[in-house]
Amino acid sequence: MLRRVLLAGLAIAPVTMALHWLASIGATADFVLASLALIPLAWLIGEATEHAADHTGAGIGGFLNATFGNAPELIIALIAVDRGLDEVVRGSLTGSVVGNLLLVLGASLLAGGDGEIDRPSTMASLGLIALSLGLFLIPAIPGWHGDPNRHSLAIASLPVAAVLLVVYLYVTWRSLRRHAELHSGEDDALTGWSLRTSIVVLGVATAATAIVAEILVGSLEDFAGRLGLTDFFVAAVIVAIVGNAAEHGGAVIVAVRGKITLATEIATSSAAQVAVFLVPAVAIISWAIKPLALSFRQVELGALVAALAVAGAALGTGRSSRLRGALLAAAYAGIVVLFYKAGNR
Repeated sequence: MLRRVLLAGLAIAPVTMALHWLASIGATADFVLASLALIPLAWLIGEATEHAADHTGAGIGGFLNATFGNAPELIIALIAVDRGLDEVVRGSLTGSVVGNLLLVLGASLLAGGDGEIDRPSTMASLGLIALSLGLFLIPAIPGWHGDPNRHSLAIASLPVAAVLLVVYLYVTWRSLRRHAELHSGEDDALTGWSLRTSIVVLGVATAATAIVAEILVGSLEDFAGRLGLTDFFVAAVIVAIVGNAAEHGGAVIVAVRGKITLATEIATSSAAQVAVFLVPAVAIISWAIKPLALSFRQVELGALVAALAVAGAALGTGRSSRLRGALLAAAYAGIVVLFYKAGNR
C-alpha cells in the first residue's frame, strides 16, 4: 500500500516544477508542493541504491547507500549554503538528528510496543553522536560571540569534519567486514532491477531532487514569513522531517510488523549517520561554494544533548515499550516548542 502511494507521489515532482516555472503559484504553494515531492523522491533514491548494491557487493553498496541515502538532505544543505542561509543549514542538520532520535524512535516504539532491542548496536550509534557533539563544541563555542559565520570558524570546522569522516569510514569498514564474515559462503541471487536501470533511476531521481530542493530552499524564507515562523524553526522542524520522511515511515512500518529491533536500528543509525557523515560532508563540500562554519547555537547543542540523554535512557534497558515511545515523542514536542521560541540568531 505504502509503495503504491509513494510511486503515485512521484508525479508531484514534475507538477511542482511546472507550476513553479509556468504558473508562479507563490512561495507557500511552492514550499508545500516541494516538501511533498521530496518524500517519494527520497524513497526512490533509497530503492535505487538498494538494487544497485545487489550488483556491486557490500563495499560499494554501503558507499552508495551512505552517499545517496542522504542525498535529499545534502542537496538541500548545499543549496542553502549557496544562498547564504547558514542558519537554515545548521538548523536542518540539527533537527534531523533530534528528529531521528526522538520523533522516529518514539513513533517506532509506540507502534511496536514491547520487545527486545539490540542494545550494543544502539548504544554504539548514540556513542558516535556523543563524540560528534563533543567535537562540535570546538567551532561552536567561539561562535557564541561575534560573527558566527566568520572565516576563522569555518577553518576551525575543517579538522572537526575530517576527524568525524575518518571515524565514519572506519566504523563503516568494520560493519561491512563483519557483514561479509557473517554471510561468507552465501550466494545471494540477484533480483530486481539491473545495474544499468538502478544507475539511471538513481541519476534521474537525484537530479529531480536537486531541482525540487532548489524550489524548496528558494521559497523557505517567504513561506516562513507568511506563517509568522522563523527560518530556523522551518529548517529545524519542517525541512528536517521532510528530508527523512520516507526513511521515517519505513521505520514505523517495520515496527508495526513486529521488527522493533530493526526499527530502533534504523532510527539510531540514521541519527548517527547525519552527525558523523552528513554534517562533516556538508562542511567540507561547502568550501567549493562558500565555507560553512559548524558554529551551532546553544539551543541546537542543548537539544542534541537532551535528545541523546532521553534516547539513552529509553534504550538503556535493552527493552522497548509504548510508554518509552510516548516519552520520546513528548520530548520531541518539547524541543519543537523550544525551537519555536528560540527564533533566529
